[in-house]
Amino acid sequence: MTKFFYICLLLVLGSASGYSQISQAGSNFELQGVVKEKGSNQGLSGVAVSTNSGEYTLTNAKGEFKIKVGMGQELVFESPRTETVRYRVTSKDDLEILAETNDKNNIGVSRSSSQAERSTSLYYSYIDSANYYKKSNIRKSIDFITQSLAQLGIGSNKEQLAIAYSTLGEVYQYHKQYDLAISSYKDALLANQTLKTSLLLGKTYVLNKEYGEAEKLLSPMEKITKMVPFQRVELYETLGDAYVGLGDVDKAVAFYGEGLKIADKNQIAPKTIDLNSKIATAYAKGNRLQEANAYFNNSLELSSGQAPQRAVQEKEKVADFYNKKNQFGQEIQLRKKSLEDLKKIPKSEVADGISMENDSISAQRINYKIANAYIAQDKYDEAIPYLEESIKDADVDDDLLVRKDATRKLSEVYKYKGDYTKALETYQEYVAVVDTLYVRKEQEIARAARFNRELAAKQSRISGLEQERELTQSKYSLALTEQQLVAESIKRQNWIIYSLIFGMLLMGLAAYFFYRSNKQQKLANNLLALKSLRSQMNPHFIFNALNSVNNFIAKSDERSANRYLSDFSTLMRAVLENSDEDFIPLSKELELLELYTKLEHSRFSDKFDYAIIVDEDIDIDAFQIPPMLLQPYIENAIWHGLRYREDKGFLKIELKQKDKFALEISITDNGIGRKNSAALKTQNQKKQKSKGMGNIKKRIEILNDMYKDKVDVFISDLETNGTGTKVLFTIKRD
Repeated sequence: MTKFFYICLLLVLGSASGYSQISQAGSNFELQGVVKEKGSNQGLSGVAVSTNSGEYTLTNAKGEFKIKVGMGQELVFESPRTETVRYRVTSKDDLEILAETNDKNNIGVSRSSSQAERSTSLYYSYIDSANYYKKSNIRKSIDFITQSLAQLGIGSNKEQLAIAYSTLGEVYQYHKQYDLAISSYKDALLANQTLKTSLLLGKTYVLNKEYGEAEKLLSPMEKITKMVPFQRVELYETLGDAYVGLGDVDKAVAFYGEGLKIADKNQIAPKTIDLNSKIATAYAKGNRLQEANAYFNNSLELSSGQAPQRAVQEKEKVADFYNKKNQFGQEIQLRKKSLEDLKKIPKSEVADGISMENDSISAQRINYKIANAYIAQDKYDEAIPYLEESIKDADVDDDLLVRKDATRKLSEVYKYKGDYTKALETYQEYVAVVDTLYVRKEQEIARAARFNRELAAKQSRISGLEQERELTQSKYSLALTEQQLVAESIKRQNWIIYSLIFGMLLMGLAAYFFYRSNKQQKLANNLLALKSLRSQMNPHFIFNALNSVNNFIAKSDERSANRYLSDFSTLMRAVLENSDEDFIPLSKELELLELYTKLEHSRFSDKFDYAIIVDEDIDIDAFQIPPMLLQPYIENAIWHGLRYREDKGFLKIELKQKDKFALEISITDNGIGRKNSAALKTQNQKKQKSKGMGNIKKRIEILNDMYKDKVDVFISDLETNGTGTKVLFTIKRD
């Protein structure tokens, strides 16, 4: 009686434990959150978020994440850039995690300028877009990755470069471009070694049947201690796949078994099913059918509690095993259950791809396999309805491959039954399907060739970007090395100097006075240079003006010469008064300009008219200008532009307020233009440089050096055909 009581008690406890596990699994919900850097409050991308039940995800560019969890479960936040954070789930509210960044890993992450922040933001936006289109549109996805790489400049963050190449590898891997995926993962690992990328590369080696390379890459990773359970399971699973490929069933089963232990311990249900199934497949390849059968039964039982898609996938895998063992009755029974489950799944989810290895799962394929199982038992009447249903479903889904195989098989069944008329009709249908399939295959081959060419072009673009980036990086590193060498050289020189003047305060003071004297000397030199330039400009201007007087005298125009000399003497008096000043009030300079332009117009009145326009809003007294700054440009406009026009030209001098602290002065003429003027010069004139313009240029350089870019000059053609000239001055207020 006591023994019976204990047995009952154990059964009750076991049931309660099982119910609690089911209840816990059923209470899972999707938790949203964000991971931010402590201090700056900026979102952190690429942080691994995992649960003790095996769920795993990464934060996006804004640091946001979504993960399925249950109440009381522990979340672990890990990243090479941050300290590990653990959090116990106590509510369904959105979560905000603040992570402390490591200083050594934060180099290059801080953005010193808005341009850098903008480039980084664009980079992560492009990566997110590439992930979004990863499965649906390979072209768009690769284009976005290319644009993300273009955002990475010199001294770029190696982690960002690795993320871009790893994402590119995932795109290629999903679309079965395994060689390109391997190359991309290798580039990612060269930039930044991460567990995720290493595992992805190992999986791709297996998919590309490079099992030795996979084993060589992944075996050393067993010694890594800092690995979340899900990653550890993936490592053992991929190593098992590699040893299956190498034909070593015992080692494969051993690794699958290690992965299964961790998956069971951490309740990673999907991996528990996968590993039971893979152990069974490994045993089946080793012809150890009894062990294979036991593990297939485990995977089948476990998958029954999962989503219908996963259950169908496992049923079909076990059914294939029964087929190889010639257990057709069990195969048919299992496939019929798959058909029932398949009807419960929405059509869109089936279309998204319930598949296993190289075989997609669909109603038409299952019906075809059931029919084959009946045919293997010579049960032709039972096979016919399933073949017909397979053809019907294949026709609806436009699945020509299954339709072809099912039609051919149906024709053979009718032939075995002796119904040659139906056999012939069905065979003709088969031929028609083959013809259609042949045309479609040709189209697919052409599309594939075009697609491969596009991929090659895109990959070439990415390679070109990387080579350009590496070249720039090399130049940047070389420049840094050169700077370091110069700095080291200066440091040595300073050390020698400091050792010579150590303790000699008087020599230090002497050096200070020498520096101040040198600065004053530079200022004196600039002032002397300005005075020299002004002394050169005044005779130049006087010489040109006297030439004009001489012209009037030569024409015996005494009245004009007298009037001209009177105005000229007024102008010269004003010029000489201001000859010692670096800057004079703008109002005085305007008086000089008006007088000078009037003198020139009196000589060339038949060649041009002029206008001096001053904006009413300008506070003329607030601005200072170097004396005789504008005169040489007005002289050039008249003598080299307007003077050679066949008809009468126009000279406009306009003053506008650019902003509160700057004034714009434009001198515009519609003369023959600089190019045509140069062509009219004589050989002697070509040998001689314009003294006035050269002096003005030197004066502006010296004044800008002394007064912090006070004057700016820009000369351009007025018209697109090269005629006319516009000189634009920008004068800044103190």
